[in-house]
Amino acid sequence: MSALKQVLICGKVHFATEELAALSSKLDILTLDSPDRKSFFEACKPDGKYGQVQAIYHNGLPNVGGFDKEFVDALPASLKIVAHHGAGYDPIDVAACSARGIQISNTPGAVDHGTATVALFLIISALRQFWNAQLRAHEGKFKQGTSPAVQNDPENKVLGIVGMGGIGRALAKRALGFDMKIIYHNRNPVDPSLLAEFPANSVTYCKTLDELLEQADVVSLHVPLNDKTNKFFGRAQFNKMKKGSCLVNTARGGVVDEDALLEALENGQLSSAGLDVFPNEPEINPKLLANDRLTLLPHMGTETLESRLGMESVVLKNIEQGLETGLVVNTIPEQKGQFSKH
Repeated sequence: MSALKQVLICGKVHFATEELAALSSKLDILTLDSPDRKSFFEACKPDGKYGQVQAIYHNGLPNVGGFDKEFVDALPASLKIVAHHGAGYDPIDVAACSARGIQISNTPGAVDHGTATVALFLIISALRQFWNAQLRAHEGKFKQGTSPAVQNDPENKVLGIVGMGGIGRALAKRALGFDMKIIYHNRNPVDPSLLAEFPANSVTYCKTLDELLEQADVVSLHVPLNDKTNKFFGRAQFNKMKKGSCLVNTARGGVVDEDALLEALENGQLSSAGLDVFPNEPEINPKLLANDRLTLLPHMGTETLESRLGMESVVLKNIEQGLETGLVVNTIPEQKGQFSKH
């Protein structure tokens, strides 16, 4: 048995190979290769291949199913950390991990630039109806089906950001370059120090979501998916938006009620929308695909070399620090205060 602490890589490390090689001198790195869920559970028993693993690098679970309570309960007793590859960690059963004293980390910050750029692209496309125009150009139908009457410049439009975390702030910086007016809603105002680099009075806090919806020409969603946010943006929220406004979602598909979105597009409450995420990825609702007022991307938010290298590096850093000190770098909000350094 190895004298080094063991780490199980679930998925692959594609870009942070130098960081992984450096970590391999300190830790015993294993790779998930179980052919199915049953054999993985067997390997997690005390005398099994993964029976002494103390940390998991989580970037998917090939062949072994979802990270649900059954999965968590079968993990080895030695496991202390699940380091998730991504800012959103909704695939993991947080309650089950917390009950077993397993820390979960994520990768906030590493995804900010890539996701914010996608959000800005979707905003511009939604306002200018660029997706429809691009499609017609590819079909050889120059400017057919396009009209200035349904296109708008972003300048001086009000952008409402729901969730002013790292991605929301990165989007705000980009949107200010287009002279958009920025308002945002969180449960609480952002710490002023996080807005210090913004021009004075360029970002305004809305105490309620309704207040934001009533003012915004474009609403951009940046909230995690959990029990409280599942389909939280539905018919009531669309009806409170300005008529002819736009919705952009780069968060998680599940936070939007798709039927209500389609209804809002059909009745003219929304002029257009831009989506990078969907509830049943990789499947996309055929009704969304058929709607020519929607710009759709296949979850491209972090599909850049810089984002992926950054995310992988952060995952490895969480594992390294977590095993050395007892506390990961990026503790998820649900577990704040549950763990401490040793």
